[in-house]
Amino acid sequence: MTTSHEVSIPVLGSDGGGRLYEQIEELRAAGPAVRVRLPQDVIAWSVTRGDVVRRLVTHPDVTRDARGVWAGYQPGAVPWLFPWVDARSMATSEGPEHTRLRRMVGPAFTPRRMESLRPSIESVVTDLLDGLEDLEDGAAVDLREHFAHGVPTRVICDLFGVPEEQRPAMLSVVDAVLATDVPPGESEGIRSELNTVMHRLVEAKRREPGDDMTSLLLTAHEGDRLTEAELISTLILMIGAGSQTTIALIGSAVRALLTHRQQLSATLAEPTRWADVIEETLRLHPPVVHLPLRFAVRDIDLGEGVTVAAGEAILIGFGAHGRDPSFHDTAHGFDIDRVDRDHLAFGYGVHYCLGAPLARLEAAVALPALFDRFPDVVLADEGNTPDPQSSFIGNDVLALPVLLRPAGRAAR
Repeated sequence: MTTSHEVSIPVLGSDGGGRLYEQIEELRAAGPAVRVRLPQDVIAWSVTRGDVVRRLVTHPDVTRDARGVWAGYQPGAVPWLFPWVDARSMATSEGPEHTRLRRMVGPAFTPRRMESLRPSIESVVTDLLDGLEDLEDGAAVDLREHFAHGVPTRVICDLFGVPEEQRPAMLSVVDAVLATDVPPGESEGIRSELNTVMHRLVEAKRREPGDDMTSLLLTAHEGDRLTEAELISTLILMIGAGSQTTIALIGSAVRALLTHRQQLSATLAEPTRWADVIEETLRLHPPVVHLPLRFAVRDIDLGEGVTVAAGEAILIGFGAHGRDPSFHDTAHGFDIDRVDRDHLAFGYGVHYCLGAPLARLEAAVALPALFDRFPDVVLADEGNTPDPQSSFIGNDVLALPVLLRPAGRAAR
């Protein structure tokens, strides 16, 4: 699993932001797959070419399940990998096990169920915008903290019935999961706290079940269709993925539009274009860039002298596909008029993200409402890029300071 003596293997950085994109290009140019060093000396093959990504995520000799496949794998030995490898959810399983676990949460994400959530999403968005009105005094406001973060976290916590008093601790540790620059001791603390907050939620639902997904999953657990580990792992997956990706999506879309004012104007003039904004944001600024991990069951020859050996780990660059010049003209430009908007921001194949329709719906409600309420919003410091999240997994910023009604612009 680890090969610390191989000093020539490059480190995949956790700088985020522009450096995250730069390293994608470097790795893509270096070959169909390139070995990289991850935290705690985990070695994996980084795959950033769009065609190779598509090939491997549907390859019969590649699995998400490390058990019995990943050479030297010891569950729990690498704390930061717990949500990505050790957890026993549909994201880390294959075949009938994956089908069974996916079926447990599938009913919550049907098109009909998603559309039924629209009024509650609109209510959350309106409430958050009202809160921004109260904050607005001409000074910069952190739109990530006070809007982008609040939309999906409130929606997913409502969907899973998380009690109000439990939300701050849960969301704090969920936010911490994507950081890939933390020391092992801190990673161990995050893993422990993840288990603690999810067990706390389960106990609350045991005492007072409700009409929510946690209660539904708990019923499945008590009916011997879901183990305790699967229950906790599924909650970690769904609450984490159901919040973090959409936080980044909303924030990135706002930043893109505020730095491309003509495209913002075109969208405001033709509201059907919001779908184009969302897809172009997902392509250019994917919320998840590299997703740990997959594993080779047998040797896989990728050409150009590169063979991924059986038992080796693979780091799929889902977010790299949308920025691949082989698939997109002017791949690094934001253009809502482009026709080649294909991306893999929500995955591909049988592991395609169940929550993708919810993320799109939340963004489709939040973005037009924000610009309708604050049509003159601008970035507080247009000359500087906000500090990025320290991660090679997530692709977000730490804060998004804006001026909601800049001086000299009358409110409409």
